Amino acid sequence: MARSMRKVRVGAVVRTNQDKTAIVEMVWKQRHRLYRKQMRRVARFYVHDPENECRLGDTVRIEETRPISKNKHWRLMAILERKQVADVRPIDLETDVGPEMTQPRILAAEARAEAAAAEAAAEAAAPQEEAAEESEAVVEEAEAEEEVEAEEESEEPEAVVEEAEAEEDSEESEAEEETEEPDAVEEEAATEEVEEESQPEEEPETEEPEAEKLEGDDADEQEEKE
Repeated sequence: MARSMRKVRVGAVVRTNQDKTAIVEMVWKQRHRLYRKQMRRVARFYVHDPENECRLGDTVRIEETRPISKNKHWRLMAILERKQVADVRPIDLETDVGPEMTQPRILAAEARAEAAAAEAAAEAAAPQEEAAEESEAVVEEAEAEEEVEAEEESEEPEAVVEEAEAEEDSEESEAEEETEEPDAVEEEAATEEVEEESQPEEEPETEEPEAEKLEGDDADEQEEKE
């Protein structure tokens, strides 16, 4: 392709962490075809930078070229504007300003560090406290079980004694009932004898009616003979 027909774009460098490669971002606005609203469009290009000249924030001009790698088919033409970046760290700037401004921040940082250390110590001590509480609970449960077992063992002899006493009482009542039964039988026999004695003796039936019948029959026979 002729150089005059190659595409040329202008954008800002957003990444330079790869060797001989920079990522350039180009932003533009485009009107929607239906709603006629302005839309922000962003395009990123992988640019070949053999000298690693690009820095973050630089405004550069790039040109389309043959494919150099899988994603890289643009090359760096020129750096239009350099972005001014401080060469010192912010902490160095704060120390140059004066201790009046940095002292509160240092104290706050120390307080935060102490609070973090205290939290870490508390978290480390929490499992030990939980283990101690669990061991105490286990010991208390064991003691309670031993007390319950001792109470049950002390109650068992009393129950045995009560059962023996109940059995003895039942045996005595049975013996008393057995002794009362012959007395009752004897009393019944005595009452029956008394009743028999008290009843009047039945008089034997006389044979007078039969004699009267015989006499009546003899009288009839005599009358017939006459």
